[in-house]
Amino acid sequence: MKFVDEASIYVEAGNGGDGCLSFRREKFVERGGPDGGDGGNGGSVYLIADNDLNTLVDFRYQPKYRAERGENGRGRNCSGKKGGDIVLKVPAGTTIIDEDTREVIGDLTNVGDKLLVAKGGHHGLGNTHFKSSTNRAPRRITKGTLGEKRNLRLELKVIADVGLVGMPNAGKSTFIRAVSHAKPKVADYPFTTLVPNLGVVKIEQHRGFVIADIPGLIEGASEGAGLGIRFLKHLARCRILLHLVDIAPMDGSDPVQVASAIIQELEKFSPTLAARERWLVLNKVDVVSEEDLALIKQNIVDALNWQGPVYTVSALARKGTEQLCQDIMNYIEAKAEEEASNPDAAAEEAEFKAQMEAEAREQMRILVEQRKARKRAAKHQDDDDDNDDGDVEVFYVP
Repeated sequence: MKFVDEASIYVEAGNGGDGCLSFRREKFVERGGPDGGDGGNGGSVYLIADNDLNTLVDFRYQPKYRAERGENGRGRNCSGKKGGDIVLKVPAGTTIIDEDTREVIGDLTNVGDKLLVAKGGHHGLGNTHFKSSTNRAPRRITKGTLGEKRNLRLELKVIADVGLVGMPNAGKSTFIRAVSHAKPKVADYPFTTLVPNLGVVKIEQHRGFVIADIPGLIEGASEGAGLGIRFLKHLARCRILLHLVDIAPMDGSDPVQVASAIIQELEKFSPTLAARERWLVLNKVDVVSEEDLALIKQNIVDALNWQGPVYTVSALARKGTEQLCQDIMNYIEAKAEEEASNPDAAAEEAEFKAQMEAEAREQMRILVEQRKARKRAAKHQDDDDDNDDGDVEVFYVP
C-alpha cells in the first residue's frame, strides 16, 4: 500500500432537525392542545486512532465526509431521529489541523484516542415546549441549528523512540535490519529508502524501543531537494536521534563534509530539532583499519566540535550494534522515569516537541508555497510564449 503521510479532507456535521407545529386531533376531544415533537440532533464527525492503519492513503481518494441530518419532529409528541455519526479511522500519530485557521485541533498519539472534529447541529423544539397557562395553543417552534463544517489537514508522524538521519547509502536501512526484524530494501545505490520504515528493537522480554529509518538527506534538503525534507517531520516525536556517517563512502566523498552537511540541513529545517539529543554513529568500520578508523573518528569529532556520545559500528557485520542499543534503552528509560517523577520535566518535553512540530510545519508550508509560486510562474511563462506565437506575422510567398 502506498505510504501517504498528509491528506486534506472536508468534514460536515449534520444539521439539527426542525421542531414540529402540530395539535392533537382526536374524536370527542375538543381543542386537544399542542403535540409537536422536537427534531433530532445532527450527526457529528469523529476521528479515532486505529492500530491497523499506517497510512492516510484512503483519504486521498475520498476527501469529503458528511454526517446525517437529524429528522424533523412529528405530531403526537414524536421526536425526530438523531442523525448518524461518522467515525473515521486514522493511524496512531495523526495530527489534525484546521486548514482555514491553522489551529491544531488535536493529536491522536495512542490507539483508541477519539476526537470530535465537527459537532452536529442541535435539535429544534416543537410547539409543545411553548405551551403555558396563558398560551394554550402556541404556534411557535424553533429550527435546528447548522452542523459544523471544516477543512482539515491530517498529518501523520510515525511514533518512534529513535530516529536515524544521514546521507543516502550511509547504512541506515542495513542498521535497522541488523537491530530489529524490519526488512527495508537495501541496495548498492542511493535512495533505496523512499518512505519511513519502523523496526522494534527487543533488548529483553519486556524491554524494547521503536526505531525509525527515514529517506536519506542530501545537501539542499531544507530548500526542498531530495526526499528527506518531506519526512524530517517524522523525527519530531523521537526522543533521540542517531546520526549515521559512512566513514568509507563509495563515491570517495569526505565523511567530515558529509557529517557537517547533515547538521546544517537539520538546523535550517528546525533549530529545535537540531538541538534534540543526538548521538554520532560511525558506520562501516569493518572496511578500514584500526589506525585509519582512529584518525577518521578524531577528524570528524574535531571538525564538528562534537560533545556528545560517539559510537563505531558495522551494521552489516553487526559489530557494536548490541552495546549501542543497550545504551539507547537505558537512556530512554532514564528519561521516562525522570518525566514520570518530575512534572516540570514532562511539561518541558511536551513544549519541546510542540515547538519542533510547529517549526517543521512552518518550513513545509513555506516550501509548498514556493513550489506553487514556481508552478504559477512557469504557467505564466507558457502563456506568454503562446501569446508571442500569435503575434508572429506570416508572409505567403507565391
